[in-house]
Amino acid sequence: MELNESITALKALAQDTRLALYRLLVQAGPEGLSVGTLAARLRVPDSTLSAHLRVLRAAGLVRDERRGRVIQCRADFAHMDALLAYLTENCCAGAGACAIPAACKPQPASRANRHETLPRARQRR
Repeated sequence: MELNESITALKALAQDTRLALYRLLVQAGPEGLSVGTLAARLRVPDSTLSAHLRVLRAAGLVRDERRGRVIQCRADFAHMDALLAYLTENCCAGAGACAIPAACKPQPASRANRHETLPRARQRR
């Protein structure tokens, strides 16, 4: 990730409604949430939500997909991981006593830590 790309992403998240929106999408996981669900949970008008989604989309943080009449939005986890890696890549540079715990270092996407949809359990009837 380059400097300008990270600035764009951070600017997009530097607004309370957009940050709340992005956090909802991260919590929802790879399946994401519909635009209608997002509007209801955030209690914002559709036009306001659309404007916020446009900013997050332009920053590469959110992707969406039309499913019939429903637009499903999801966080772009690869972009999020790249932003976190960019922010922490030079952590404590030059300070010999500083060590980053392994748990704090974003890892490249691998099968073990990739956000994947798990099979749903069968519902009882």
